[in-house]
Amino acid sequence: MSEVQRRKYSQEERSAVFDGEFMPHIDSMYNFAFRLTFDEDDAKDLVQDTYMKAFRFINSFEQGTNAKAWLFRILKNSFINDYRKKSKKPATVDYQEVETFYNSDDVDYQSTSDLRAESVRDMLGDEISNALNGLAVDFRTVIILADLEGFTYEEMAKILDIPIGTVRSRLHRARNLLKETLKGYAQSMGYGRDEEENLND
Repeated sequence: MSEVQRRKYSQEERSAVFDGEFMPHIDSMYNFAFRLTFDEDDAKDLVQDTYMKAFRFINSFEQGTNAKAWLFRILKNSFINDYRKKSKKPATVDYQEVETFYNSDDVDYQSTSDLRAESVRDMLGDEISNALNGLAVDFRTVIILADLEGFTYEEMAKILDIPIGTVRSRLHRARNLLKETLKGYAQSMGYGRDEEENLND
């Protein structure tokens, strides 16, 4: 019944859903697009393409679900299908060895750094941004979705079309890579081991 109902939007309903559900997320969409493309014009084109597709396929969107996650999935697919092909460095990553380990039951995910809770949040934005931009696109994407946009593992799995276990392992690895990249800068700013130990006391 609900499947039939959400495929019968009137023109007025389509406009209401688009304006009320989709447009509030346009800033987040642009930020995500820019993080993927590193180019303002490409990011704008990607967002425009995403919203055109969202309107065209609006009947497949179920009201009451996460519109932001639905839009992010469209943008991610558009990036992979169109814009990533234009990249000089496609940045493919072989996760097999990493994910074989991190998908095991022996991994302590409590040791995974959450950027929202780390002292790294007090560092200069440019340093974090540069370090984040230096990650392979697949690692960069999970950091953006989890730590900047606040998506759950389940939402990220749907956006990225990968299992939740893979989301967890990829995010774990991405955070550690980012933390390693920032280590030198953190120490230069006084965020050394002594400070961490004092914070934990």
